[in-house]
Amino acid sequence: MTLQRRAVLEVLLARDDHPTADQVVEDLAARGVSGVSRATVFRALELFAERGIVARVCHPGAAARYEVRTHRHHHLVCDVCGKITDFDDDALSALQLPDLGSGGFRARDFSVHVRGLCADCAREQDHELRNEEP
Repeated sequence: MTLQRRAVLEVLLARDDHPTADQVVEDLAARGVSGVSRATVFRALELFAERGIVARVCHPGAAARYEVRTHRHHHLVCDVCGKITDFDDDALSALQLPDLGSGGFRARDFSVHVRGLCADCAREQDHELRNEEP
């Protein structure tokens, strides 16, 4: 474990959201950690993901996000601000995957992403609708 990798992991452990590589770089700079390039951060995050230390959370049209929760859980994804919130649901987690063998695909795990509006964006949208002139 290099000093740079340790610093990246410490940033992830201190956060409770799903940061991008750029947000990790910003946190490192805010902590006064120098000499860690964006490329180094990205490589460290990818290495951690490959080894199961962190999980990569991806959703279409956005940068990969990373989190330290690696057990099966699900995500609420805001269509407006991109915020990702974890949630656990035993019923969703217990879903059985369909037989995918005919196409040669081997499922390793799954999570459900529910898309919509986070509470802040929903409030803002409601506020804007109330203030529109008829």
